Amino acid sequence: MLKKAIPALLLLCISTTPVTAQAITTQASPANAKLIVGLVIDQMRWDYLYRYKELYSSNGFRRLLQEGFSCENTMIPYTPTYTAPGHTCVYTGSVPAIHGIVGNSWYSRLTKKYVYCTDDSTVSTVGSNTDAGKMSPGNMWTTTITDELRLSNNFKSKVIGIALKDRGAILPAGHSANAAYWYDDKVGKFITSTHYMPALPQWVSRFNDKDLAAKYMSQDWNTLLPLAKYDLSGSDDVPFEWNIKGEKTVTFPHKLSTITKDKYEAFKTTPFANTYTFDFAKAAIENESLGKNTVTDFLTVSISSTDYIGHSFGPNSVEAEDTYLRLDKDIAEFLAYLDNKVGKGKYLIFLTADHGAAHVPAFLAEHKIPGGGVDDADIKMRLLKAVEEKLNIKNAIDNVVNYQVYLSDSAKNNEAVRELVIEELKRENAVATAVDLNELAESTLAEPMKTRLTNGYMPSRSGDIQFIFKPGYFDGGKKGTTHGLWNPYDSHIPLLFYGWGIKAGKLNRETYMTDIAATLAALLQIQMPSGCVGNVITEVMK
Repeated sequence: MLKKAIPALLLLCISTTPVTAQAITTQASPANAKLIVGLVIDQMRWDYLYRYKELYSSNGFRRLLQEGFSCENTMIPYTPTYTAPGHTCVYTGSVPAIHGIVGNSWYSRLTKKYVYCTDDSTVSTVGSNTDAGKMSPGNMWTTTITDELRLSNNFKSKVIGIALKDRGAILPAGHSANAAYWYDDKVGKFITSTHYMPALPQWVSRFNDKDLAAKYMSQDWNTLLPLAKYDLSGSDDVPFEWNIKGEKTVTFPHKLSTITKDKYEAFKTTPFANTYTFDFAKAAIENESLGKNTVTDFLTVSISSTDYIGHSFGPNSVEAEDTYLRLDKDIAEFLAYLDNKVGKGKYLIFLTADHGAAHVPAFLAEHKIPGGGVDDADIKMRLLKAVEEKLNIKNAIDNVVNYQVYLSDSAKNNEAVRELVIEELKRENAVATAVDLNELAESTLAEPMKTRLTNGYMPSRSGDIQFIFKPGYFDGGKKGTTHGLWNPYDSHIPLLFYGWGIKAGKLNRETYMTDIAATLAALLQIQMPSGCVGNVITEVMK
């Protein structure tokens, strides 16, 4: 099966004119960038760049659009479109079939348990007494562009990864990073693991001692603008939104100051946690002297609260709109900080997303647009029942996760079970089709679905049968939204380059998430990551 999947992988490489890093280096400035900043906005749909454009300031998103280079048609070339594969793809230039991160979690046939993408029982938490730090990049099989930067100069470059989510900090920073820091929502502090260091640096401890999360939670979340100005969003009071943990309402103002129990967890579902992430990023630049090295340094920053807020309230909520208006201000302030601290033209920043998001099905229903939520657990129960009743085989289904069915060891090689499961899946109202992943290369699936499923398939970690939902449907309930599919609302992401070595402009031809690492390698004149399948986007370079 793996040999059959390789030609589909190569489609990515021939979809644009192949250009090697060596061929275009003369277009880039010979001077080193002092600092590269990778900014991944978790769950940022591409259309958010333009939907709220008239409300953005001139110094945030609009500065990046007007003075930087925008790849307008950048797609994620695999499924499932989740946070862990997304961050991994951005920094490896590779796909799950090669880098191994096939989901945020996957089912292990060996242990009969879920495997979380960055779980590592061999390391310990540094910075708190919880297990939130038992993490490392060990499950990722390839190098990242950050690893390659360190390798290129005998590890003189400093690389630091920062995010609220562990996977958003660890996977981008790579295997050899100086540090990766993420947020422990039990204690309200940034932590790390012994994979990186035995104890937190003093500056991180001093930052944590400020308890900024609690200070941000002492203020309520009101809209930046009068509520009537949010005419690009739906009603503020709707029954299909989830409330912030600790609140009893989904409407503004959000009384964060009244939340006492689990306040550090609730903090993640506020725009102030984005600001907090930038606070920590600035502290890292200052205290680690990033950008003052004799070689290029690299800071990876993932903005996670956009995802928490998006899941709870959906793309058409006032909360989402207000979050992006506030994020625009955060980005403007961060760019001004970089101008002052590193120097305008001396740093390179790229902005992208790990995935998008679907509309809330109940919102679509209000406007007579098809969609819906389906529970994977219900699908599993119906499949188990059908196989037992029709084939007299019990416990044929081990799990249903990542839109894939994992058959049990006893049923895995039973052709009748495979055929029946596919037949039953196709009976599901939400399912467009289903396919045996062993026969994916011979399937009649339409493009780009076939290639994207192939690129996401790793036999040792993936399931046996893939089902594809109709547009607008996903694994979820009646409130909030999610992502994970091949459709444009999940796979069409922003991609902006700005600063050192970048010319202003816009590109409308199709590019891919895998092209980001290849382009950075060309700009930096270093080797591409070990599993990179992307192409250099030559148009972005001076």
